[in-house]
Order: sequence, then C-alpha cells, then structure tokens
Amino acid sequence: MKALVALILLVQLPIHQAVPAAPPAPLGCDDPESEAAAEFAVNYINGHSHHGYKFALNRIDNIRVLSQGLNNDIIFLELDLLETTCHILSPTPLANCTVRSFTQHAVEGDCDVKLQKRDGKLSVLASKCHSHADSREDVLQLCPDCPLLASLNNTDVLTTVTAALNDHNSKTADAYLRLLEIGRARIQYHPAHSVSVEFAVAATNCSAEEAKNHVEACQLLPDDQSNFGFCTATRVTRPSEDLRVDCQLYGHQVPTRDTPFPSAPGVTYSQPGQDTSAGLVPSAAQGFTNHNLRLSHNNPVASESSSSEFPTSVLSAKSVAKRAVAEVAQHDKVPRPVGFVPPPPPPCPGKVRHFKI
Repeated sequence: MKALVALILLVQLPIHQAVPAAPPAPLGCDDPESEAAAEFAVNYINGHSHHGYKFALNRIDNIRVLSQGLNNDIIFLELDLLETTCHILSPTPLANCTVRSFTQHAVEGDCDVKLQKRDGKLSVLASKCHSHADSREDVLQLCPDCPLLASLNNTDVLTTVTAALNDHNSKTADAYLRLLEIGRARIQYHPAHSVSVEFAVAATNCSAEEAKNHVEACQLLPDDQSNFGFCTATRVTRPSEDLRVDCQLYGHQVPTRDTPFPSAPGVTYSQPGQDTSAGLVPSAAQGFTNHNLRLSHNNPVASESSSSEFPTSVLSAKSVAKRAVAEVAQHDKVPRPVGFVPPPPPPCPGKVRHFKI
C-alpha cells in the first residue's frame, strides 16, 4: 500500500526539464561596451592612416558580436566618422581635435572594422574605410558664399602652397622646411578671389640660411630626430595681392605602443621650378579634394558580409531585421490614438554626435 501511494505521488510531481539559457540580448549601438569598441577602432584607424587628418566618431551604425567561446568574441562595427582639424602627424589627442563644421565643407568617413575581444582585451583584425567630402550642393544650400574644397592638384592650390612655403623659409632663422603633403584647400571667388590651403611639413638638416646656397643638399631629419609640422596659408589675388602664412612645428615625437607614430606621408609630387618634394601621391591626388581613408584601410574581411564567421543564414536574417525596422518606422507615421506608447527605438543605428551628412 505504501509503495502504491509513493508511486502515485511520484507521478503527480511536475516534470522539470533543463531549459537552455536565453542568449544575451544583442548590443545596442549606444551601449557602453559598443562605444568602448568604437573608440578603440577609431584610435586604430587614426594611428594607421598615412595621409590627411584624424577622424572622430560621429555615429555607430551597427554592431554585431559573434561568440568564439568563453571570453572570446568577434565584433563587427560599422562606423560613421567626421574629419577633424588635426593632421595625422599632430600630437594633439583626438579628444582635443575639433570636428570641421558643415560650412567648412566637411568630410565623412565610413568604416567597417573587425575586432576581437579576448579576456576583456580588444584588438583590431581588419579595417576597411572610404571617405568623401559633402556634396557642393548641400554646402551651398546652407551657405551660398562659403568657399568649397578644391582639387589637391589644382594649379592655384599648388602655386599658393609653393608661395607660402617659400615665404616662411625666407623669413625664418630656424630649420628649412620641406613639404610633406597638401592636406586640403578651398577656393573662394567672390567678393575676393582667395585660396586657403593647409599642408604638412618637416624640418630638414639645413637652416633656412644654409638652404639659400645649396637647397638640394637639405634632407629630412632621420627618424630619431624627425620634426614634423603644419602650415596654413591664405593667398588673395583679387582685388589686391596678399599672402598670410602660419607654420608650427610639433617637435620630435617619440612613438609609444599605445600611440604609434604614423609613417611620414607622401612621396615626391613636384612641378618644374617648385620645391614641393615629398608631397602628394600622384595617383591618389589627381582630381580629388580629400585624402581617402581607403588608401590606408582597405581590407575586405573587415565587413561581416565578407567574413567566414557569419553564415549566409545569419546575414539573411539581418537583412530581414533591417527591413522590419524600416517597415515599423513607416507605420509609425500613421496618426495614433491619445495615450499610445511607441515601441522603444531599435538598438541601431546609434545617436549622431555631431551632424549627419
């Protein structure tokens, strides 16, 4: 009898089955962990670029995380960046670099970055970027009189850079400077015709006085003594002639593991009679208004669509999810009754930190 009662009680007990743990919620683009990965990626991009300017994070477009095991994740980031006023050779920390305003003819960077996070430590496995200037139409619509970016090999631009560098070298008692690269240029036609340029320079082993007699012997300082700098200049040709130049040297910079010093940019780009040695890469500069990040970051495996870690089914699901978000956004335009609570915003894309081009 006791055995029968025990059997009945046993049958009545609820059957508990092991329920697998729910996967962690996907990271949102504005989550602290996402922002930390993006900051690390942006520092990597700036530290491994060889031309142009440092870029600042504008928005995290998307983040995908794929677990590779315990404390080991692969992270794919899609980032929107904006050009700052700091050249890549500048020792100024990125946090202190000013993002160029919309009216300064801003330049945007789009980057895919593949990272690994192992035991809490991030490392970049690959990066792929493209950068481009805002359209002329967008700038002129907001600011009809604003000067626009000019081609880096524009004749007026090259003439202005040469005149500015010669003017500086003729007036200084310090080291003779040589051109590394032209960073950007803008031309204004009304009410005055003016050309504004920015360019990177480097000190040579000659003083400006010594260079007057044998400029061809003046060489850039070796790596352990290198001294790079940056110049800005504006040349007015109409209605009257005027030239204003300002050059600042950074001093010798000692690279560290956390802030590796980028390679000196550029190769020879000169015109007859012009001392513009160590200037732009001809194939990269012809007809372009900005240095493209693609020159330094062009690894296709940085994109998750090109990565072996993500199966086709996962990528297809991502595309479906994007379409669903777009459909929800379209439906949200329909008038809702009073008291309606809209659904929370999608985890991506993230917030815009500066402005959207």
